[in-house]
Amino acid sequence: MLDRLLGMEIFVGVVDLGSFTAAANHFKMSTPMVTKHIQELELRLGISLLARTTRRHHLTEAGQKYYDSCKEILGSIKLAESGAEEMGLSARGKLRVTASLWFGAISLAPVVADYLNKHKNVTIELSLTDRFVDIVDEGYDVAIRIGELADSSLIARKISDFDITICASPEYLNQYGTPKAPSDLLNHQCLGFTNWRSPSGWKHVAKELSSKKGQAPRFESNNVQALRVAALKGLGIIMMPKDLLAEDLKQGSLIEILKSDIPPTRPIHAVYPREGQSVRKLTTFVDFLLEEFKM
Repeated sequence: MLDRLLGMEIFVGVVDLGSFTAAANHFKMSTPMVTKHIQELELRLGISLLARTTRRHHLTEAGQKYYDSCKEILGSIKLAESGAEEMGLSARGKLRVTASLWFGAISLAPVVADYLNKHKNVTIELSLTDRFVDIVDEGYDVAIRIGELADSSLIARKISDFDITICASPEYLNQYGTPKAPSDLLNHQCLGFTNWRSPSGWKHVAKELSSKKGQAPRFESNNVQALRVAALKGLGIIMMPKDLLAEDLKQGSLIEILKSDIPPTRPIHAVYPREGQSVRKLTTFVDFLLEEFKM
């Protein structure tokens, strides 16, 4: 007989991750083994949990009720384990952390490595994505978020500030001229970062331009590294995280412009569920971030 608790975890994983294959990858097992766990659950319960077609699956009515119960049970177990962990003197266990691609790769990863060197009994899974992550539904312990936060029941601790810069390559500026005011951007190629949320990015800089429209960008991307390369190649002007471009600015490969018109600094927060404030591996990690990123 397969492990009942593991079966519940796998069932929740299939639903949350959207497929048997994704759950198999997450639990590091074969897809047929995931199917076997689900089938044994259904056999034991005497109900069908998932309605399957050739391309997708969805919860049955009974499956939805069982899923809700499993989430509650697994959450209680996680909380109990966290409480037991606190009986030890050192932080231990696995932390699941999520952050944006650029911040995670450039600024956060070195700090994570330093934290792990100090806390030998902690492991960290760092997931980098520019989409919004629901840390409760997706099972993360903490998210690093940039910008003003919406009201929520989550705990938020400010760890640093987010600074951006507007710049272009010397070749681009020599060919097309250097903008002196936001209105000049109407005649320039402003490379678009598609993940900017209103009123961020170019929308903030150009708000005084009212209904006037500039040139449509010849290049847009949801990846800051792709935009950086485009700017280095002289395709246009970018507004990007200053940390990401520090070396390019130092070497003169990119030149800062419109310094007085850059959008204001935005906060960077570590965000986590309220119950996490008593979990030692999480509190030590957040405190470490505060110390490392302090201004």
